[in-house]
Amino acid sequence: MAEHSGPKKITIHTDGACDGNPGSGGWAALLRYGAHTRELAGGEPATTNNRMELQAAISALAALKESCEITLFTDSEYLRQGITEWLPRWRANNWRTVDRKPVKNDDLWRQLYETTSRHRVTWQWLKGHVGHADNEHCDQLARAEVVKIRRHHSPEKLAALRDAFIASRDPNRSQGSLL
Repeated sequence: MAEHSGPKKITIHTDGACDGNPGSGGWAALLRYGAHTRELAGGEPATTNNRMELQAAISALAALKESCEITLFTDSEYLRQGITEWLPRWRANNWRTVDRKPVKNDDLWRQLYETTSRHRVTWQWLKGHVGHADNEHCDQLARAEVVKIRRHHSPEKLAALRDAFIASRDPNRSQGSLL
């Protein structure tokens, strides 16, 4: 019997969660290849839901060791529209929106662009929280990461991290401040 040549066909489900927006966030990805399944998850003490959605996709794609043919399911229109519709224009406009404002989360969009470049990815949107097993599982994993973060930091520390995160994203902050 001949071996199948060509790229591996991988199915990925991703999700992000945030307790407050911004607030403590978690992300998760479920990767499937044949009978093999791999779960990835992580989080940040101060972030946004959109950043966690992006991080889930970046982490899933970066975990693949070779070029693959991927169907990636997300319940985030921001992620799906960003990568399929907005990103080419942002790149052409030096990471500026049509209103000439800096693209939000451009650090993660750049990483996502880089990680997708070696794969063939089909981006599929699905409605979240309607009982799709893999989407629900990713949601549970992402929410569990938020719980871990909240256990490891006091409410005061989380508030300080959130305030610092918000300040770092203020376009009117002084040029000398650290991120």
